[in-house]
Amino acid sequence: QVHVVESGGGLVQPGGSLTLSCAAAGNILDINDMGWYRQVPGKSRELVARFVTGGNIDYADSVKGRFTISTTAAKNMMYLQMNSLKPDDTAVYYCNYALWIRGGLEDYWGQGTQVTVAS
Repeated sequence: QVHVVESGGGLVQPGGSLTLSCAAAGNILDINDMGWYRQVPGKSRELVARFVTGGNIDYADSVKGRFTISTTAAKNMMYLQMNSLKPDDTAVYYCNYALWIRGGLEDYWGQGTQVTVAS
């Protein structure tokens, strides 16, 4: 079993910064990709940033130059540094690990952490 927990959300003023953390526990040896997604009510969950096979990083166009994803050597911790936050960044942010387990690809999500950007 894999357990994923996000933390670090909160209320921040426009232009401010926030760092989200994600802790993963369990069998995370065979990672296909891992990253951060966000969702607002009434809309689909969207990619924010993720590590993909080969060590490359995908960023949503809306966050390029403002957000930075990082991880530890063991890949059991993942971070999202968010700078120059805008009201449009308000959402529930989710951490995701896509893992190869017994020959199949399985997605593991945390419970989400709320980020609200408002003055």
